[in-house]
Amino acid sequence: MTRRTAYTALAVAGIALSAAACSTASGAMPAAGVATSPAGAATAPAGAVTSRAGAVVLQGSYVALGDSYTAGPDIPAQTGATAGCDQSTSSYPYLVAQRLRLNLTDMSCSGATIADLSGAQLTGDGSNPAQLSPLSTATRLVTLGIGGNDIGWSAIITRCTELDLVPVLIPGEAAAGSTPCQDYYTSGGADRIRQKIQAAAGLLAGALTQVRHRAPDARVYLVGYPDLLPAGGGTCGHTLGVTQGDVAFLNDEALQLNSALRQAAQAAGTTYVDTYGPSVGHDACSDPASRWIEPLLPASPAAPLHPNAAGEQGMADAVTRAVTGNG
Repeated sequence: MTRRTAYTALAVAGIALSAAACSTASGAMPAAGVATSPAGAATAPAGAVTSRAGAVVLQGSYVALGDSYTAGPDIPAQTGATAGCDQSTSSYPYLVAQRLRLNLTDMSCSGATIADLSGAQLTGDGSNPAQLSPLSTATRLVTLGIGGNDIGWSAIITRCTELDLVPVLIPGEAAAGSTPCQDYYTSGGADRIRQKIQAAAGLLAGALTQVRHRAPDARVYLVGYPDLLPAGGGTCGHTLGVTQGDVAFLNDEALQLNSALRQAAQAAGTTYVDTYGPSVGHDACSDPASRWIEPLLPASPAAPLHPNAAGEQGMADAVTRAVTGNG
């Protein structure tokens, strides 16, 4: 599923949900010091990253790899030379580069899968080169956030909103606890989402090996996904169109994805950055003023079911803490 097709499907689901619910009830500026080169690379003044004790821990070139959670689709201001990748100057790579005064090459692209790290990615508006292509012995920092598209997360959420639409609109505890989505993805005794997660983890192990081979002197950070749904399940039927029972199911699947990413990072000798923990309570069903993730019908500039500017800032904070050891 392409990025535009997925977002269109999610938007249609959101509009249908909003209409059904009604029938049952009476620009950010570019980061200072960061510019985009003709090749699409964001640059910031070179400098040194220091720890809390004041020791220099990093300086030089930073390459950001990843999918739409890294790129920041629909968050002002959109940038990047490759059309269709939907990079934002408010994304966490730009914020990290600005804060740590590193030279950034942002290779992230909406819709990217693990295969797009080593091969060209076609978008609806152009072609993005292999994300690993800029890595070299001069690279000092690499962040990577990927895996959601390999399991088809957007398609899964879209399917769940379709399956759950009727029970969401039926009042009562039984309807809230029903799990049409879980029943669909676990029919036959196998959890098909978990199977995709395991397959993605295997591919990621190979990708991390390639990163280390191409950038042997870089510090590499694998960035996990923030909290999309209320932790442990919660009521957000009219926000996402998913029953409370299926919210718990999907949240558990998201935790499994992050767990697989953490294990892959540990096996590769890479640092895992937890963005889920800091984002708990800022999910798509939370109050609009505190959200890090937008629902099917965004209230702030961001793609449906993706981080908004606050979410990208929260992810940047987590990455910065991991790099500097401050916090």
